[in-house]
Amino acid sequence: MLSQPRSGLLAAWGNALLAGFVSPDDAVHAIVGEDAVHRVEGLPGEAGPVGLTLALGRLRTLGVTGYRVALPAPGHPLGLSGPPDFNARALEAGEAVVATGAPYGLVPDVTAVGPAGDRHVEVVWHCLPVREAPPADVPSLGEAERELAEALREATDVLSRLDVAASGPVAEAALDAYRARAERGREVLAPGYPPRAVRVLELAQRVGLLVELAYEHGDGGAVSASEMSARGAALRPVERVARRARVASYNAYVEERERGLPPVV
Repeated sequence: MLSQPRSGLLAAWGNALLAGFVSPDDAVHAIVGEDAVHRVEGLPGEAGPVGLTLALGRLRTLGVTGYRVALPAPGHPLGLSGPPDFNARALEAGEAVVATGAPYGLVPDVTAVGPAGDRHVEVVWHCLPVREAPPADVPSLGEAERELAEALREATDVLSRLDVAASGPVAEAALDAYRARAERGREVLAPGYPPRAVRVLELAQRVGLLVELAYEHGDGGAVSASEMSARGAALRPVERVARRARVASYNAYVEERERGLPPVV
């Protein structure tokens, strides 16, 4: 949860590029990150995969005015608007980017290639038609922030009572590392996003990290079947709230532009 989904990076820096806050090279560098290469397949007018710089420019000429994020999970089509084929691909990937202004969406296909010890990651984004409709179950930033605060309090209380390891020193150490990383100047969102979106995304990542730790290191005293079931029941809604908040943060640029608010300079 300390890393951002590739769809979040593409949407955030794609929006910054559309707004003129960054150059194409800077946007692509931020999106690709530590991956070896990103390509886009299925782009209208192109016979085969093309580079990300060309693809972002082409999408702009096709009418794209912004990018939203979808982070769906089984039973929760968060951020999706259809059609079924696109939703199915996004669900399989666990993420997608949905354009505004033109009916296109992008779903990443991530592959690790190369021999052991020298593997690198290649990403192919599949460009597919999407339905122009409101995305499913995406809260406002204000709603997401309130939900996160409440969910964090409830989950911490439940996990502490169950003596789950992630509610104690293990979680504190990981969260301290998270805070140190943030203080070293890590850019959480691209230029142009409101400060509240940055705040909500950081909190959502912290909540997501707590859930992740609880699942990975959550033996603690929760050893009975009933206690393990209670732990899962406590974590599932918290994880859902964290995903909703992350989507709200990445989508804040488009939401504020549609409300007529200027991007943050």
